Amino acid sequence: MTGSEVVTEAKAIINEVSKFIVAEREFLEKVVSALLAGGHVLLEDVPGTGKTLTAKLLAKALGVSFKRIQFTPDLLPSDILGTKVWRPGKGEFEFVLGPIFCNLVLADEINRAPPKTQSALLEAMEEGQVTIEGETFKLPQPFFVIATQNPIEFEGVFPLPEAQLDRFMMKLSLGYAKDEKVILRRRLEWKTDDPSMYVQTVTSGENLLKIREYIEKNVKVSDEVIEYISRFTEIRRDSRLLAGPSPRGLVSLLRVSRAMAVLDGRDYVIPDDVKKVAVDVLGHRLVVKPEYQIDGVRGEDIVRDYLRKIPVPK
Repeated sequence: MTGSEVVTEAKAIINEVSKFIVAEREFLEKVVSALLAGGHVLLEDVPGTGKTLTAKLLAKALGVSFKRIQFTPDLLPSDILGTKVWRPGKGEFEFVLGPIFCNLVLADEINRAPPKTQSALLEAMEEGQVTIEGETFKLPQPFFVIATQNPIEFEGVFPLPEAQLDRFMMKLSLGYAKDEKVILRRRLEWKTDDPSMYVQTVTSGENLLKIREYIEKNVKVSDEVIEYISRFTEIRRDSRLLAGPSPRGLVSLLRVSRAMAVLDGRDYVIPDDVKKVAVDVLGHRLVVKPEYQIDGVRGEDIVRDYLRKIPVPK
């Protein structure tokens, strides 16, 4: 694909989804940038803001297979990955694929499942494969996870461990729409609570893989920008933290910045691309000391502090 074709298809995804989800365009750009960069997204917001709808609309616009997994306390890893079932008629075990075998997986309310079940996603998200009873199965490509969780619920939930959070390229929030009259008017126009039937497919999984290949081969990153990204390691020495951003976090920041450059019609990264996504990529990877958590300090706040401190290359 040429550069202009890549930009056109990437923007077409955002434009199509924006017809049906009332959200800031910057939010949709960030979700799509993670998709183009080959990462996964954690959506953290109160109920009813459109997290699940966003995933469904994206799958339809992309023309890829979609499965929704409702995470509950009694969900087992085999309910996600699949299992081997004995077939008496054949006299052999048959592997029954779980819902994770699709292109876009919605892990709804992921923090409602216990750690053992949450960990079933680790290998899938990092390596694009799952191992069941010693046998490895490749997942269809492209493979993309959107997980949701409610930040104000504390009973019957299991907070995601740091290793799981680190697998998510970005953590985002929709927030409430600025003008909810738009939501009400669109609902009357659709005559349904699920407008995904009206979404046009504007690309394909095959084209998405081509876009990722284009980004890897053609989007340039200068030494100055690499130096700028690497300086976020200074966060690790912050006295308010138990742990700072991982190397995977810095690589994710690089990858998303390249995708943001493409969405802006460029084949090179500028510092503004990095600044635009740094909080979303690094904030959830920081482990804040309990005494500062009590005071309301969050990882995102600390990343913002360093965005102000670290000199921006000219």
